[in-house]
Amino acid sequence: MGQTAIVIGATGLVGQALVDRLAAVEAIDKVVTLTRRPSRHPSAKVHNQVVAFDHLEAHAAAFAGDLLFSCLGTTRKQAGSIAAQRIVDVEYQYLAAQLAATQGVRHYLLVSSSGAKAESGNAYLRMKGELEQRVQSLPFARISIFQPSLLLGQRAAPRPGEKLWSWILPPLCRLPGLRRFRPIRAEDVAAKMVQVSETPGPALEWFRLDEIF
Repeated sequence: MGQTAIVIGATGLVGQALVDRLAAVEAIDKVVTLTRRPSRHPSAKVHNQVVAFDHLEAHAAAFAGDLLFSCLGTTRKQAGSIAAQRIVDVEYQYLAAQLAATQGVRHYLLVSSSGAKAESGNAYLRMKGELEQRVQSLPFARISIFQPSLLLGQRAAPRPGEKLWSWILPPLCRLPGLRRFRPIRAEDVAAKMVQVSETPGPALEWFRLDEIF
C-alpha cells in the first residue's frame, strides 16, 4: 500500500509545486491538502480538505498519514502585525506538527528560512528558529528542515518587495561571501523536499541553501 502525504501551505509558492510533484510520485497513493478555502487539483490523488486553522484540533483525523510537508507561512503585511504573523508562522504550524505526530506521521518536512535562529534580532528569523526548536521535541521518526533564501516564482498575490529583491540579489550574490543568500526557485525547493522524502536519512537534518541547493 502506498503512502499518504499531507501538505499545509499547499496554495503557496512551494506548496503548489510540491503538490504537483507529489501527485506524480508512484509510491504515494494520496495527497491531502489542508487549506482555508477550497483548492482544486487535476490529479485524482489529491484530496482537499478545508480546515479552520483557529480550530485545528477539530480536524485531527485529517493529519493521519505518513508524511507531513509544512509549507505554511505569511508576511507581516498580510497578517497585519508581527503578533498575527506569529500565529500563522509558529502556532498554527506547531499545532499541525503536534497533531500529525499524534496521528502517527513518521516524517516531518518543514520549509523554514535561511538564517533562522531562535535568538535572532530579526522577528521573522526568530519565529522560524523558534518553530525549528519546538518541533524537535515531537516524536517524529524523522525531521527534515529546509532553509531556502528568497523564493522565486509567480505568486497569486504579488509582493513588490520580493520582486525588487529578486532583481537585486542574483548579481549581488555572485560576490564572495554572499552566495549563500542567493534566491532559489520554489520549484527547486519542492523538488528537493520530494527527493528527501523518498530516500533514507538521519532522524534530524537540515538542508541549507549554501550546502544543498
